Amino acid sequence: MNVVAIFDIGKTNKKVFLFNENYKIVWEKSVNLEETTDEDGFPCEDIEVLKNWILDRLSEIKELTEYVLKAINFSTYGASFVYIDENGKVLTPLYNYLKDYPEELKADFYEKYKGEKKFAVKTASPVLGSLNSGMQIYRLKEEKPEIFEKIKYCLHLPQFLSFLLTNEAYADITSIGCHTNLWNFKKMKYHKWLKQENIASKIPPIHYGKDVIMNSDNLAVGVGLHDSSSAIIPYTINFTEPFVLLSTGTWSISLNPFNNKPLTFDELQNDCLCYMQYTEKPVKAARLFAGNEHEVQTKRLAQHFNVPVDTYKEVYFDKKIVANLRSLNFQIIYPKKYDFDILKECPFQKRDLSYYKDYETAYHQLMLDLVEQQVFSTNLVIHNSPVKKIFVDGGFSKNSIYMNLLAEAFPDVEVYAASMAQASALGAALAIHQNWNPKPIQNDLIDLKFYKH
Repeated sequence: MNVVAIFDIGKTNKKVFLFNENYKIVWEKSVNLEETTDEDGFPCEDIEVLKNWILDRLSEIKELTEYVLKAINFSTYGASFVYIDENGKVLTPLYNYLKDYPEELKADFYEKYKGEKKFAVKTASPVLGSLNSGMQIYRLKEEKPEIFEKIKYCLHLPQFLSFLLTNEAYADITSIGCHTNLWNFKKMKYHKWLKQENIASKIPPIHYGKDVIMNSDNLAVGVGLHDSSSAIIPYTINFTEPFVLLSTGTWSISLNPFNNKPLTFDELQNDCLCYMQYTEKPVKAARLFAGNEHEVQTKRLAQHFNVPVDTYKEVYFDKKIVANLRSLNFQIIYPKKYDFDILKECPFQKRDLSYYKDYETAYHQLMLDLVEQQVFSTNLVIHNSPVKKIFVDGGFSKNSIYMNLLAEAFPDVEVYAASMAQASALGAALAIHQNWNPKPIQNDLIDLKFYKH
């Protein structure tokens, strides 16, 4: 059986999958690897341990007699650079994008390059410190010039993993284009600050995500993709009619591949940004910390009503409860205009839980408040684009209250709960389809459930 191996590397879980020619998973392994610390004692990925795990799994896969390995690709978390010298040796720890960024250095940088507002709009990058991965290179250059001098290439994590198997260094547009401060979205090329800081020469040429590199084992190896951009690929392949993908987890991210309007500074300040597809088309995105808020508030509810934390899993959509809550709150539901204040904190944080007669009612109120926030967030990327469908995947897609309220909030759009196995890994496999798989791509990769408003 011909297969493609995809290494799907998250911050916590590291996974490897074998997909057959019909893109069904036929073999998988996963692990949680211990973190190490950088020179400041801040937790970070242990790049040596990760490298060895990948090479060990690859050896294991090659010994599986029932499969013929044809290709390999990578999908990983973003905003993380690996610095290598001319011999391919790793020069620094894989610094954590959650690490605090020195305020003085940040202020100096933005002052030098026309201020936060202009720079953020040009690069479609909210000011996020270390999460702007280009700022990690700038910091290394300023704080450790002796190491900076030794750098041959700065590689985002997916491209470093590809380099391990090919010994060829490339950049990839999905990693460069995601809130890195590196890419000028207006001119669709690198921002000029890279040349001015002598960084441009340390970033290798861009390699197209659909193309592969043949390694010494005659395997087709992809250049790797940023996981958020990879996860949208199955949808763009299956659906041509304009849609928004609402990917829900700790963050709820609304992704619109059909909105090419430039980001405004207001949008950037309210957690809008651009991702780049492997086809080099921007995806306008808006983030909301909704999954995290849901976790915090369900713990609060469980404590107040003295019930198990996961009681919400047994609560289903009830029209009467929703109608009663709305009549009591005199709430104007889902106005179309922007109200950025609603995005700053969930209204449920300030609600008095003693006001609700039971857990079920209080939980419906929480979902009303979360969906109100979500509608504002999603409207930031729908604005002025002809969206016909919203696909919701991840945790909230299984929540009947969330899905029914969302469908009601968008009466002119078809709302679907979508599910598929391992979206980011599947996307990385589909990206290099033409280089390993003779079969046409099936259109049954995504399971859909339609919600009527």
